[in-house]
Amino acid sequence: MIQIIAGKKGKGKTKYLLEKVNAEIKTAHGSIVYLDKSTKHMYELNNKIRLIDTSAYPITNSDEFIGFICGILSQDNDLEQMYLDSFLKIAQLEGENESKLTSTMEKLEKIGESYKVNFVLSISLDEVDLPEQEKSKVIVSL
Repeated sequence: MIQIIAGKKGKGKTKYLLEKVNAEIKTAHGSIVYLDKSTKHMYELNNKIRLIDTSAYPITNSDEFIGFICGILSQDNDLEQMYLDSFLKIAQLEGENESKLTSTMEKLEKIGESYKVNFVLSISLDEVDLPEQEKSKVIVSL
């Protein structure tokens, strides 16, 4: 399952995402991973949540990003949830067309179903600017 927190840059998506992940760790049965473009929010996360700074890895396109996600899943069979802050940036989708975003989201959805992992994404787009098939996944629009 994919959930989206949508809104333009500076609207408070990261704050909402951090609150959500810190609340979820209290009831989670498996592990939780938080992907971000830096370690800036390290001290705002519960210490049971694994923070991965994607800028430390040579991810240059969305296919490599999907491979990166699969690599994380392959080393943790207990992974239950993944939180992806600045999704368009870490997935190398900034400036890409709508079909590339849709294709990447479809791959994430299949991965989530196969491995029983929930993805929560913060996306720097208003809900109205998202591809039509992704709008139903929006849980918060800021």
